Amino acid sequence: MNPSLPPDRTRPTAIKDFQVSRRTFLKRAATVAAMTGLPVWFVERQLLEAAEPAPIPSPNDRPGIALIGCGGQGKGDAINAANHGDIIAVCDVDENRLEEAAKKYTVGTKVPAKYTDFRKLLERNDLNAVVNATPDHWHTLINIAAARAGKDIYSEKPLTLTIDEGNNVIEAVQRHNVVLQTGTQQRSSQRFRLAAELVRNNRIGKLKVAEVWLPAGMRGGPFAASPVPKGLNWDFWQGQAPSVPYVKQRCHTYFRYWYDYSGGTMTDWGAHHNDIAYWAIGLVAPREVEAKALSEPVPGGYTAFADYDVRYTYENGIGLHVRTTKDDDIYGESVNAKGQHNGIRFVGTDGWIWVNRQEITASDPALLHTPAAEEKDRLIVSKNHMGNFFDCVRSRQLPICDVVTGHRSATMCHLGAIALRTGLKLTWDYGAERFVGENAGEANRYLSRPMRAPYDYSFSG
Repeated sequence: MNPSLPPDRTRPTAIKDFQVSRRTFLKRAATVAAMTGLPVWFVERQLLEAAEPAPIPSPNDRPGIALIGCGGQGKGDAINAANHGDIIAVCDVDENRLEEAAKKYTVGTKVPAKYTDFRKLLERNDLNAVVNATPDHWHTLINIAAARAGKDIYSEKPLTLTIDEGNNVIEAVQRHNVVLQTGTQQRSSQRFRLAAELVRNNRIGKLKVAEVWLPAGMRGGPFAASPVPKGLNWDFWQGQAPSVPYVKQRCHTYFRYWYDYSGGTMTDWGAHHNDIAYWAIGLVAPREVEAKALSEPVPGGYTAFADYDVRYTYENGIGLHVRTTKDDDIYGESVNAKGQHNGIRFVGTDGWIWVNRQEITASDPALLHTPAAEEKDRLIVSKNHMGNFFDCVRSRQLPICDVVTGHRSATMCHLGAIALRTGLKLTWDYGAERFVGENAGEANRYLSRPMRAPYDYSFSG
């Protein structure tokens, strides 16, 4: 089943009046612009958009939330989620992490219930939403199980391990009418939304190419097996992936550098920056992709390519060029102030715009600081990714990165990872969600992966 692929939603341009003096408003806008580096006209527009207050939930309107996957990202997500509801349960196959999370989210005498099997957790009638912060290879089965249980879902990115999994998640979410927000939080960043809107409104002329730099991955090994740590259910942690002896560098933080569980930084950081490129380009998917690995994995070590160069081409000729940089570490922090850090540069016929989590700049400052006479596209607004999710839990509207959008963004990353793994130039039919033409047979093998029993689709109930 292929998902319905509606066009990106845009925000109506009409806004309501608000009660504040013009002088106070301009002063506030100037202050925010100076602090953020955003243009004054954009800040003024955002302040106007925020003038219509959202309904304030009552003290009794606090949904019950469960955290599934209690690692570092999960703990951070749960802290944000706790601003909007109550953490009533935590779940992890590592009992050490489980105990830490239960202590962290204890409020007074209220201790979150502890589970080592997410299926038992999902049976709770007082549970409204789950935060799924497990490794990538567990996202799909947990999201499907949560949807079938009628729970709304905040799912970490990338949404899936494979392209085929995306269709199954979409079917479950839409069939059971639950809200799913993909954790590509850059969509809720003012800086990235500004860049995407400027590109879509032809501020740099006709877009020629989006250039993306991702942090290089880890390259190491060979690694030796060791005893499974006490409290870790290693078989459950491996899930659908092939069963192998325990290796410390496979588990927890390191999972993203193994193709068994993820896709390297191509699907890790790529799920952020490629998503913004997709948002700005505004087309469903590229038509062609080819890739070159710039280094080979160490035998017996991490299997995902650490350094690479991937080129996509859209049907209208727009290019997307994704490459790695060693001037940032894996967390996106600068390690070389003179180098090319991670981020996105949109290059058009009339100039360029560069954006990352720290800044937005342009070939000509006027591209940013001169308001447009007319804007064709106004993108949907979210200023808090977790907040947007819980707003939609209450309103039952689509969040800014709903399940179809999350699937599209993940697909772009998976296409690059497949091109790297095959070393072939590939042609993608985004309607059929299949590779076509020369080399299609080899590439289509990667659209899905065998799932190790019992951790297959039947495991989700």
